[in-house]
Amino acid sequence: MPMPTHILPTTVVGSYPQPEWLVNRAMLSKVVPRTRLHDMWRLPAEHLEEAQDDATIVAIRDMERAGIDIVTDGEIRRESYSNRFATALDGIDGDNPAMIVARTGNTQTPVPRVVGPVRRKGPVELHDMQFLRKNTERAAKITLPGPFTMSQQAKNEFYKDEEELAMALAEAVNAEALDLQKAGADVIQLDEPWVRNNPELAKRYAVKAINRALRGITVPTVVHLCFGYAAVVPGSNKPAGYSFLAELDDTIADQISIEAAQPKLDLGVLRDLSSKKIMLGVLDLADPAIESVDTVADRIRNGLKYVSPDRLVPAPDCGMKYMPRATAFGKLKAMCDAAAKVRREIG
Repeated sequence: MPMPTHILPTTVVGSYPQPEWLVNRAMLSKVVPRTRLHDMWRLPAEHLEEAQDDATIVAIRDMERAGIDIVTDGEIRRESYSNRFATALDGIDGDNPAMIVARTGNTQTPVPRVVGPVRRKGPVELHDMQFLRKNTERAAKITLPGPFTMSQQAKNEFYKDEEELAMALAEAVNAEALDLQKAGADVIQLDEPWVRNNPELAKRYAVKAINRALRGITVPTVVHLCFGYAAVVPGSNKPAGYSFLAELDDTIADQISIEAAQPKLDLGVLRDLSSKKIMLGVLDLADPAIESVDTVADRIRNGLKYVSPDRLVPAPDCGMKYMPRATAFGKLKAMCDAAAKVRREIG
C-alpha cells in the first residue's frame, strides 16, 4: 500500500492492548516473558487462532479510528515482543530455561538456552503480516526482535561468544524480514531495547548485527529503542539519556525510534542522527491520563527544533500492550489530532 505522503505521519511502536477475554492480563502484568507463556491465553488451542484473528481486527480498527497512518497488527498473537520469534528457531531450547539477571538488574528471569546452531526453521510472523495486509488499506508495519537484544535474552551454551550468536540470529531475522517484505510489509522494524542496557557490548557488534538483519530490505526500516515498558519499568528507574544512540547513525536503517516523553529526554541528542528519520515518542505511557492535544503538539514542536518536518514520525514512547485499551485509544487519538494541528501550522 502507498506510504503516507504528508509530513508528520503517525504510527505506533508495535503492540496494542490485548483483550481480557483473550489473555490473563493479571498474569501478563507481572512479566515480559522470554520463554513461552502458554498459560497466559484464556482459550484452548483449537479456538486460539480464531480469537487472535478477531482481537487483531479490533486492534487494527482502533488504530484506524484514532487516525494512525502506519498501523501494525497490535502484536496481538505475541506473549512478548521477542519470545515468539526467538523460541521458534532451531538451536533454541525454550522448554528447559536458564536464569539470568533481568534488564532491570534486580530480578532473575527465565530465558531460553542456545544449545546448537541457530537457524530459522520456517516463517514465524508471515501469517501475521498476511492477515494485517488483508485487513487494512493503510500502510502496514510489522516488528521483529533485533538480533542484539535476542542475544542478550538467552543463555549462550553453544557459540564461542555473544557476537557469533548475534550474527546467527541476524541471519534468521533477515530471512524472516525478506519474507515479510514479500508479504506486503510497508515498513519493517527491529526492536533493540537492550543496546542501551549493555552499551559496551553493543559498541562491539550491534550495528554489524542490525545491518546483517536488514540486508536486502528495500522498504523503509526502523530500529526501536526504549527504556522499558512503563508498566514494568517505573520512571524512577529510567535514565535521563541513551548510552547507545549516536552509533545507530551507522546502521542502514532509515529510521530510529526513541522513547522521549516519559523520561523527558533532551532532544539535542537527535543531532547525532542526522542521516535518519526519527520516530519520536510523544506519548507518556506511564501517565494514566490521556494527554491533551496541546500537550502532545508541544512535544512534536519540541522535536521539530532538532528534526525537519519531513524527518519526524510521531509515535508512542513504547508498545502499549500493558495499558487499558480505552486509555491507549485515547492517547493515540490525541497524538493524531496533535500531529494534524502541527501539520496545519506548518502549512
